[in-house]
Amino acid sequence: MSNLVVNNSGLIWSIVKRFTGRGYENDDLYQIGSLGLIKAIKRFDINLDVQLSTYAVPYILGEIKRFIRDDGIIKVSRSTKELAIKIKILQKEYLDKNGEEISINQISEILKLPKEEIAVAIESTRPVDSIYEEDNKSSQDERKIIDKFPCNSNESEKIIDRMALREVISELDDREKQIILLRFYKEQTQSQVGKILGITQVQVSRIEKKVLERMKLRLETV
Repeated sequence: MSNLVVNNSGLIWSIVKRFTGRGYENDDLYQIGSLGLIKAIKRFDINLDVQLSTYAVPYILGEIKRFIRDDGIIKVSRSTKELAIKIKILQKEYLDKNGEEISINQISEILKLPKEEIAVAIESTRPVDSIYEEDNKSSQDERKIIDKFPCNSNESEKIIDRMALREVISELDDREKQIILLRFYKEQTQSQVGKILGITQVQVSRIEKKVLERMKLRLETV
């Protein structure tokens, strides 16, 4: 697995670069992105008609975005952030090797640090609910799919976003895939899609809403 991580380090760095200037060290984000790549490697099926590098993009993006989202609300010291990253990597390695969660006492012994310091670092990474979370649940929302997900003007970022979006769409079932392609790529109305698929406009609306919510979660987290 280590060879696969090394061989795909360029992919991780290309994704890390899009987060430059947000107050995080690239080396730290690289470590977080590596965890995402490891997840992708473990879940990758060689029978899939897709390259590992393409398959791994949503996992790497999701891991970094989740780290930044959870870290950004409450500011902590750089040393605590670095310790939290070390702990996260240690927790992942221990779980993979032993099939169970590592305790704070064990982490304290391995890192030779007080249990209280370990607990603070772990607590600093926990997510906090934000009142600024958008909740767009209107079935009348007719925006294009690209408007429903974050995007940036930088071309390299757009390429990565498209790769991630393509991978998420590939995971949909046939009818869901048809609805998304007809609605947002062929620009058909819900009524037109309903006639093509032999279902009602209301059914199209319900399926579309559920699929978009799933896709959004899949793109944000893994």
